[in-house]
Order: sequence, then C-alpha cells, then structure tokens
Amino acid sequence: MSGIGQLTAPNQSVEGANGVHYAYRRFGTPRPGTVPVVFLQHYRGNLDNWDPALIDPIAEQHEVILVDNAGVGGSTGTVPGTVQEMALDALAFIDALGLMHYDLFGFSLGGFVAQEIALIRPFQIRRIVLAGTGPQGGRNFHLWTGEVLAAARRDENTVEDLLLLFFRPTETSQAKGKEFIQRIFTRQQDRDAPADVAARDAQHTAISAWGIPDDSRLVRLAAIEQPVLAANGDRDAMVPTENTHLLGGHLPNVRVVIYPDSGHAFLFQYPAEFAAEVNAFLGE
Repeated sequence: MSGIGQLTAPNQSVEGANGVHYAYRRFGTPRPGTVPVVFLQHYRGNLDNWDPALIDPIAEQHEVILVDNAGVGGSTGTVPGTVQEMALDALAFIDALGLMHYDLFGFSLGGFVAQEIALIRPFQIRRIVLAGTGPQGGRNFHLWTGEVLAAARRDENTVEDLLLLFFRPTETSQAKGKEFIQRIFTRQQDRDAPADVAARDAQHTAISAWGIPDDSRLVRLAAIEQPVLAANGDRDAMVPTENTHLLGGHLPNVRVVIYPDSGHAFLFQYPAEFAAEVNAFLGE
C-alpha cells in the first residue's frame, strides 16, 4: 500500500451527474481478479469514523473506497429522507468513478443502502458484506427509545454516547470501545467534516421508515443472489441482532457470523478478526 492507509489517505472529491461533489478516500492494493470494495457508512458517520484497524488490513488485499454520501461530512448536497434515494445518490458517486464491477461493504444504515443498491444494480455487484444491519420491514429498530434514543439524537455525540450505542455494557466491550475511539481520532490533518444536525434528522427519518415492521418486505431479499456475509454482535442496541438472523433466513446465498460480548460496532471491537473474515469471504 506504499504506506497509505486510513490515517494518511488523502481526501478526494468527484462530481456526480446529480451535481453533488462527493468526498471520498481511495487506497489499497488492487490485485488481479479482485474488484474495488465500496464502503457505506453508518448513521451520522463520516470518513473518519472508519476504524483503521479494520480498514487497513482489508486494504492490504483489496482496493477500498470510503465515501460520504450526499449531504454527509465533506460531500455537498442534501441528505434525503429515504434509503431508496440514498442508494441513488451512492450510485451517482459510483458512476462518477466509472466503476462497472465492485463489492459492497455496508455498516448499519450503510447496510440498508447496500441492499437497495444490490436490488437496483444487481449486474454490477460481486459480493456484499452487511454489518450490524437489517432488512427493510425488520424488527425493533423502527422506534428507538430511552437512552438509545437520547444518545442517538444528541446534537453533538459524546464519547459516552458512542460507547452506549456501539458497545456492550461489559468491562471488556467498553474497554475495546475506548480503544476504538482513540484510533478514529488519531488522524489530525485533513479530518472530514462531521455530519450535521440536518444529516442526523434525515438519516433518522430514513432509518425509521426502513424499519417499519412489514414481513411482506422480506421477500425482496430473495432477489439478492450475490454471496453475502451478514455479521453482528450478539447484543446490538441499534439494529437488534435478530435482524441479522432475518437476513440469514431470507437471503439465498448468505453466511451469518455473530461475535460474542459485542454490540452494534462488533466490527470495531473485533477489527482484526472481522477483517480476516471479510478478506477470506471476498477472496473466495
């Protein structure tokens, strides 16, 4: 990778046909027979919220592309209020880069968008990683309540909010969460702009709409025929783990992996382990 990783990759920009200027980072090791991996981020997340301990090992074997979707972080435009519109915005970015074939890695809200892209552009996508996410019409994330709602909606998230939302309330999980937070704030130069309150509100609207309980929407998953790796922690407070099992029960070509003593951000609690899992899956 010539020393380029998540902490040093330059911020780049490309204009989509929709007029949005997308902020992104592109780095890694393209190898014969591989395609780029496009990473789609979580609620309120930007380029800097990707853990270098996860991204860099994947970039050792693949070219990775991290992007702020329309209206998020360093990207211009407005965040739409539906997952379907977010998918179209992401496709405008993908088209601007001229990508004809690629893998998708979607975390949380990014996993919703990844599923929608797979339904819209099935001919372009080779493999899909769905982390801490669930299907449209899934279970128990239409309405966040209590301390989860309070932490998710705060105008400026605190360290305590991230630890509550992303990690289990156990000594081990909380300690790993603090290590993760240190890693994502290691980069000091050319940090991405934070997602603003307008982005929060639009993304929350999209999540709530996607999560309206509706078993009839689950049949859509049968149309995603690509190999899928669906993974989560065993106690996800934001998109409950039962939704990962729903993906496992309805996707025709899926492998489900659940990590112990972890929550929504299991992939940042077990970055080395999940990077190895992802590399093995994408390398098949």
